[in-house]
Amino acid sequence: MTPARAPIPYDPAAGDRAVTACAPPPDWAEVVRGAAGCAPFLAGLFARERDWLGGVWGADPAAALDGVLAEVARVEGDPSTPLRVAKRRVAALVALADLGGVWTTMEATAALTRFADAALGAALDWGLARRGLADAGLAAFAMGKMGAGELNYSSDVDLILLMDAARHGDGFGAARAEAIRAARLAVAAMQDVTPEGYVFRVDLRLRPDPSSTPIVIATEAAERYYEGLGRAWERAAWIKARPCAGDPVVGGAVLSAMRPFVWRRHLDFAAVEDAHAMRLGIRAHREMRADWDVPGHDLKLGQGGIREIEFFAQTRQLIAGGRDPSLRARGTLAALDALAAAGWVPEADRAVLSGAYGHLRDAEHRLQMVGDARTHRVPRDAEGIARAAGLAGQAPDAFVAGLRETLGAVERIVDPFFAPAPARAAPAEPPGAEAAAARWRAAPALRSERARNLFDRVRPALMAGLAGAARPDEALLAFEGFLTGLPAGVQLFALFEANPALIELIVDVCATSPDLGRALAGRSDVLDAVLDGSFLAPLDGFAPPPPGDGFEATLDGLRRWNGEARFRIDVHLLRGLAAPEEAGAAYARLAEATLGAAWAAAETETARRYGRVTGLRLAGLAMGSLGAGRMTTRSDLDLVVIHDGGAGVSDGRRALGPGQWAARFAQVLITALTAPTAAGRLYEVDMRLRPSGRQGPVAVPLSGWQAYQAERAWAWEHLALTRARAVAGDGGLRDAAEAARHTVLASGRFAPAEVVGETAAMLARLPRGAGLAVTPARRRIALAAQAHALMAGAAARDVPGQLAVPGWLSEAEREALAGADARLADVETAMRLLGPEGTAAPDGAGGAALLARVAGADDPVAACDVAIGRAEDAIGVALMRGAA
Repeated sequence: MTPARAPIPYDPAAGDRAVTACAPPPDWAEVVRGAAGCAPFLAGLFARERDWLGGVWGADPAAALDGVLAEVARVEGDPSTPLRVAKRRVAALVALADLGGVWTTMEATAALTRFADAALGAALDWGLARRGLADAGLAAFAMGKMGAGELNYSSDVDLILLMDAARHGDGFGAARAEAIRAARLAVAAMQDVTPEGYVFRVDLRLRPDPSSTPIVIATEAAERYYEGLGRAWERAAWIKARPCAGDPVVGGAVLSAMRPFVWRRHLDFAAVEDAHAMRLGIRAHREMRADWDVPGHDLKLGQGGIREIEFFAQTRQLIAGGRDPSLRARGTLAALDALAAAGWVPEADRAVLSGAYGHLRDAEHRLQMVGDARTHRVPRDAEGIARAAGLAGQAPDAFVAGLRETLGAVERIVDPFFAPAPARAAPAEPPGAEAAAARWRAAPALRSERARNLFDRVRPALMAGLAGAARPDEALLAFEGFLTGLPAGVQLFALFEANPALIELIVDVCATSPDLGRALAGRSDVLDAVLDGSFLAPLDGFAPPPPGDGFEATLDGLRRWNGEARFRIDVHLLRGLAAPEEAGAAYARLAEATLGAAWAAAETETARRYGRVTGLRLAGLAMGSLGAGRMTTRSDLDLVVIHDGGAGVSDGRRALGPGQWAARFAQVLITALTAPTAAGRLYEVDMRLRPSGRQGPVAVPLSGWQAYQAERAWAWEHLALTRARAVAGDGGLRDAAEAARHTVLASGRFAPAEVVGETAAMLARLPRGAGLAVTPARRRIALAAQAHALMAGAAARDVPGQLAVPGWLSEAEREALAGADARLADVETAMRLLGPEGTAAPDGAGGAALLARVAGADDPVAACDVAIGRAEDAIGVALMRGAA
């Protein structure tokens, strides 16, 4: 290794003595002179290890470190002395590589962490062997900087020791007693000071309830503690947790079990308040003043310091890491990079904080190298500052000025993020606001003092938004329906405080669609999606989340994703970002993507239960609105499941034939789509359009489906077939089903007169619709379009496409029906956003404005009546002509 820089000796004579004693090559002489001339600890270290250093000069420091670690791995028996010798050598190597600029500070911390892992592993293995615990199921977790791979020069190592009680059954108590003795042996081998020095000081106080628990805790007990009593600082600590010694299987299992505790599935803006409280607690405990200066300042815990940057990154990780696994980095710099890449931290702030973190960690090393002291505080005396500055290769004034600039830059970025928003002047409030606020205090969402405090902070902005609605009294009442339906409020109110634009959105939703607001109260977690950078992007494709750990986890993830995506389409429609036709197509694309993911999960789950049938293929036909490619926010799914192929029986514990397997699959799929859970429900499913309806099997073979359609289907079933579309399952079987559909529709099995007669009979049973009750009228138009397409043998599925081909309906009739359907479809799409089917009028001014916009008329009721009348006239003329 060749140095790129050298320290400036505070005591040149001491530096010269070290050079004479160690006899480094010329290119390292200045590094040794400067290091020993500033740090008495380093002078003594170099002198004690001069023989070993003689074989290191000029070598690759990584190779030298590997050599030390290899020696540690070969230690047999009591490791105390070999580990202390190894620690001296690593300390000397890291100091030289760091001060000489061969390693960056963070490379030096990584090297120290590698050695800490090796040393702890050797000590713990020896302790367990001494106590006869060959298969103890004990895992050591590195916390803090060791967990992150960022151990500083004179750091403690923070550890948590967890033991799998299941390994020992009824003998766990005795086994843990021995494990505690083994752990104490390992700790003594690490931290006891002997003539050879020490390895690392060990801190075991990060374990659950350290004042009343043993140093080795059962994994199950720890998991129960974190689930029921875990605090915000412990969530932050476990971000960096890493199994570093002991049983790797136990370590991995614990990390998996801890994931829900650390990484909440919703955006957790309440973590900001928790982190701010921790910051204030640290400052009060350390008696830090607001008017700080560099001399005497704590670079780790003080304002603008290392911990501030770590809190800044960890808090954002806690906010969003549950939704975005890319943010779950242990290291601070890696976390800042990931947060910037995901849009949670501006790139300019990331650059400042990353540079500051490196600068402060570098300065921290210089402070600690002087006397191997676990210190983070800049000395107050001129000599102490000069020694640290010399190690940094700077004059004292430049050293202090640089730290002052860096600490100030961090403080300017970090403080506004954590500081509570300043109090605002009371805004104008809607009529009845005070009385409403008094009623709201009894709501479940405001049961805790923390929730009430958060709500009081966002209330001014909320009331201002409600007062600005078209009809403030209606908006206030609608918001009350949302608020009183919330099961809890802390997370949501913290979300509002951190993102005021969400308040405007909630007011808009409640004022326009109180029904949607009430539904949103039960699934307020979908608001997390609003903060995704793609929320307002055009409604293009929808990519479901990857499968979870098991069937139920996969479905819960799919339900949450579907709810968020559906809300996104709702908002685009509500705010005019998407026309009703675009929203209707997006609802259909979302349903198709959801069905595809649920289909795959159901196949996997059915195979888990029953094994697989060789060669069996499955496909799903979408009928109705999904088949036609336009849905509303409340549409259900009309499905037909078909199967083909398959030889013999399934290879699972319970053997099933192809038809049985397909039927079980269909039942699993229906349950997956329809089951209501805390994460919501996907869709209602209607399978009555399969051959023979409710009396037929839930999954039908392709050959049977083809034969039924060709020979036994009623005319109305061929009408329904005009909207069928293969949307899920095996690609080859989907193609075969599509080909069969085309063949059936082109066969002309039913004469035009039969089709017209059946259509007339069905129309006679359907209501006509009036005003905003447009769904019956749309069904009648769709039926006429299906009859027209069936008689023409056309493959088109949607109403516009079916009416575009010539045939039974005249051009004028087709134009009238197409124009009426376009208006009524837009109104229906908006009406389903405002309420369930059967809603006759909007609830409030916001809904009325939405309908007027989508209908393109000031009086949407009259406009719909005109469209319905034109459609009925066209249908009536066509039916009379067909009857003649």
